[in-house]
Amino acid sequence: MANVDPIRRAEIGREKRARTRAQLVAAARSLFGKRPVESVTVDDVVEEAGVAKGTFYVHFEDLSALTAAVADELVRTFDELLQPQRVSMPDPLLRIAFACNSFIEKALEDRPWAAVVARMAWSYPTVGQVARSRLREDLKLALKGMPQQNCSLELCLEVTLGVMLQVLAAISQGRLSSRDQQAAIGSILRAIGAESRQVKSTLAHLPQIEFAAGSAVARKRQTIRSKGTSVGQRPIDSRKA
Repeated sequence: MANVDPIRRAEIGREKRARTRAQLVAAARSLFGKRPVESVTVDDVVEEAGVAKGTFYVHFEDLSALTAAVADELVRTFDELLQPQRVSMPDPLLRIAFACNSFIEKALEDRPWAAVVARMAWSYPTVGQVARSRLREDLKLALKGMPQQNCSLELCLEVTLGVMLQVLAAISQGRLSSRDQQAAIGSILRAIGAESRQVKSTLAHLPQIEFAAGSAVARKRQTIRSKGTSVGQRPIDSRKA
């Protein structure tokens, strides 16, 4: 019998587990895009993924843990798309407004996405950890430029995240629309201590989100804009936000 390298065997096992976990996350993400999150069951997920039900519990404690993993992936992949444009902005306040505006636009274009992200980010602090850390660094720099710091860094972080998650949830439920976009961003900037002139200037210089021409987000945005009001909303233009 040929000798099997135990290190390689362990590596193969990790790769297999990672693939299975990815299958479950992809299956749940697909189902959440078609149906309300609360209507999806573990049986639905394992059937969609093509794995045994027992396999599900090897990777996730329950459906909420899987939903949190889906939400984390949704936030991470979208946040990564923003980074090339975000890092080109020298003003931390503008970076904060740009990130908030981008997530709001994404929510307006994809309400199921907003529903999953908002719900799970409230319950699982690990959802969107990288995005949170970037926001924290931008807030730290922005607060240094504030004439008067009315709140601590941690309070500003909680306020920004709290408002954003509430806005995303309201958009997913159809209670807010693109008409509220500018006011939402302005309220966040004022809440962290920006003066009226700073808020006005930041909103006036808020750039249009740019994605690679061949990306899925860019293709979807072009489709939505070409259809105009056929999706029940006017085309979104952050330059007017």
